[in-house]
Amino acid sequence: MPIKYAEEYRDKKLSKSLIQEIQKNSRKPVRLMEVCGTHTVSIFKHGIRSILPNTISLLSGPGCPVCVTAQGEIDAFIELSRKKGVIITTFGDLMRVPGSNSSLQKERAKGQDIRMVYSAFDALEIAKINPDKEVVFLGVGFETTAPTIAASVLSAQAMNLTNFSVISAHKQVVPALTALLQTKEVNINGFLLPGHVSVIIGAGAYRGFVKNYPIPCVIAGFEPVDILTGIHMLVKQIETGKKDLENAYPRAVTEEGNVKAQTLLNTVFQTGIATWRGIGLIPDSGLIFQKAYENFDATRRFQISYQQAPEPKGCACGEVLIGVKTPLDCALYKKTCTPIHPVGPCMVSSEGICAAYDKYHTG
Repeated sequence: MPIKYAEEYRDKKLSKSLIQEIQKNSRKPVRLMEVCGTHTVSIFKHGIRSILPNTISLLSGPGCPVCVTAQGEIDAFIELSRKKGVIITTFGDLMRVPGSNSSLQKERAKGQDIRMVYSAFDALEIAKINPDKEVVFLGVGFETTAPTIAASVLSAQAMNLTNFSVISAHKQVVPALTALLQTKEVNINGFLLPGHVSVIIGAGAYRGFVKNYPIPCVIAGFEPVDILTGIHMLVKQIETGKKDLENAYPRAVTEEGNVKAQTLLNTVFQTGIATWRGIGLIPDSGLIFQKAYENFDATRRFQISYQQAPEPKGCACGEVLIGVKTPLDCALYKKTCTPIHPVGPCMVSSEGICAAYDKYHTG
């Protein structure tokens, strides 16, 4: 049997066994949150919710980078795009996120120079061939993408590229877990922790959190067998009264993580306060520029100040992101808020919870 098919057979056999174990062992009603947007999409795509016992409720958490970007940040991006002589560069998902009165997509249609890129290094190339323009990269994401943004800043410095800058709206995952458990409305019995982020920060990054807030936590990959393994391990912990951190993704996640990527992050950025949609201000959850690299900070270069802005009227995106509601509880879902005409970011992003419900949910 070819290796590929042997692996698929093994995974299917293991998945069947895990489903049986979960159904047999899960007795207590539990609410498990998958923190990562990629987990959410994979869970829906493979129908994992439908094969779990009624005792298990899966909640989608604040793991979609675009979704947790605060409304005030979106408005600031849009305002900056209107400045003369500025080229805005951004990942595609951010283009269609509605601000209070516009979006980057609408601004581009009006003639503003806003370009989709696949990495910050694409933005560097744009800066090199447009020396008479200011090129700004909108840095939105978690620890997964932030190291590449840091690397682009170091490259810009080495090239003496003075017309390149970054808005760092990056967020860090672990402080958000603390904020979730401190939110009264939130009721979570265990966390399925993100695989991609954990590759960078390492399993050790969660140990302080689990020590201070004892709760079952399992790092998991994104294949169906990975997710089922993570859920099985969480169920075992809950049923036996254990509250610990386990790594169900050892082929990719180590205890120390990617040290080189962490060095890049710590060289260019330092931790700072950040605003999360649905949660609010979370101390030490953002990444702001180190003093030595402040000349690449677009918020300083263009004197950008973030203003508080309410979420779109009737949009439940903030409550969905913390597991208090599902998209089905939102009065706008699939009515005035659709993938073609999104009201909130959760319907825009490929990792958005509402977008996943719209594409895969049949109930």
